[in-house]
Amino acid sequence: MNTMDLFSLKGKTAIVTGGGRGLGAQIAESFAEAGANIVVCSRDGAACEEMSQKLQELGVDTLAISCDVTNPEDVKKVVQKTKQKFGRIDILVNNSGASWAAPSEDMPLEAWEKVMNVNVTGTFLMSQEVGKVMIEQKGGKIINIASIAGFGGTDPFMQTIGYNTSKGAVMTMTKDLAVKWGKHQINVNAIAPGFFPTKMSKVLIEHGQQTILDGTPLGRLGSDSDLKGPALFLASNASDYVTGDILTVDGGATAF
Repeated sequence: MNTMDLFSLKGKTAIVTGGGRGLGAQIAESFAEAGANIVVCSRDGAACEEMSQKLQELGVDTLAISCDVTNPEDVKKVVQKTKQKFGRIDILVNNSGASWAAPSEDMPLEAWEKVMNVNVTGTFLMSQEVGKVMIEQKGGKIINIASIAGFGGTDPFMQTIGYNTSKGAVMTMTKDLAVKWGKHQINVNAIAPGFFPTKMSKVLIEHGQQTILDGTPLGRLGSDSDLKGPALFLASNASDYVTGDILTVDGGATAF
């Protein structure tokens, strides 16, 4: 196969959770530019619809669905509607996420539970339901969005113990699913982004931007295109022999 053909997603179908904005929107756009049909889902149905219309301008077919990834019925609805419209599911990106900032000793239980439910349980529920389809069709690519915060303790300015813990759990889930589902030719990988300016990270970056930049060898935050290539690699045939990997996209922050 020609090298450039390895990166084509023409005719494939991808579900991107939390795809209406931020990193999810960047990934959805990358896949659409590579030829994939895109299903965008999140709790913000209006944002998904707006993104869906934008992606259609790239010449692909799209579907926008309102979905709470912590609700099993919503998850099943997304999978059913995707299969009805496109017939199969080739790629899943678990990008929906939540965070809460508070010192560890003051973290409210309800905040901890919300973050864990969205980031861990939501990722599991969506992977489980899509995984059943991929097992039946004997193949697929699952990409979980983790974070460099999941590798271990973080700088004191990052008072987000629930988020950090949840992303560590996503990394372990990624590796375990890769082991369990490899026999079905399902590749399960994760991307661990560094600091990208998104709605969720805005306040954190405002409080610690200089610390972040000082700890990033490339000396800048992630851009609105820095995840496109890594995500496309993991979604395409170019990564057919890659599974159980955590691809770090952080400007070198974890190289220290």
